[in-house]
Amino acid sequence: MSSLHPRSVRTRAEILDVAWKLFAKKGEAVSMVEVAQAAGLTRQAVYIHFRSRGGLLVALVQRADERADIHAKFRKALAVKDPIRRLDAFLAVWFDFVPTIHPVATTLMRARSEDPEAAAAWADRMEELRGGYRTLTKSLRRDGALAEGWTIETSADYLWAGSSVQVWELLAVDRGWGASRSASALRKALAKAVLAAS
Repeated sequence: MSSLHPRSVRTRAEILDVAWKLFAKKGEAVSMVEVAQAAGLTRQAVYIHFRSRGGLLVALVQRADERADIHAKFRKALAVKDPIRRLDAFLAVWFDFVPTIHPVATTLMRARSEDPEAAAAWADRMEELRGGYRTLTKSLRRDGALAEGWTIETSADYLWAGSSVQVWELLAVDRGWGASRSASALRKALAKAVLAAS
């Protein structure tokens, strides 16, 4: 049970909503002062809630997870009986989510070198995602759908790396492919790489 007063909880949610809009608009240049000003609070009030910019970024990603109900969607994808459709469903959930978290995720990635809290948070988030891929590839192996030469670990690593925010950004943003085309191409390429030929 949170020790925060209900008003504090509401204020925290309001700060996160304001911060999300700022990061979506301006990217990594957003400062804690700007977040405080946009929320109509003092900088100190924002620090009381999040302790650091890294703490704010972590909270933003967690809030995105909750709003998208991402864990429930992954569980539903993992429950798909056909292994080929299961992989595609899992990747579809992830690539539908990436454009939503992209502004904050890229800020968190870039903050890693200067902010130990941001680095730890990013590592934790990535290990959680990789764990999901491990569960997926374990099920593919169980169903005989994993291509020869792939282990549960190496295929999880490959899917995790190949579906990363960084790879998606290179295609969708840097090369101008857009979200839909990038997701479609990556889903096909990743499936072709790790699935056994039918």
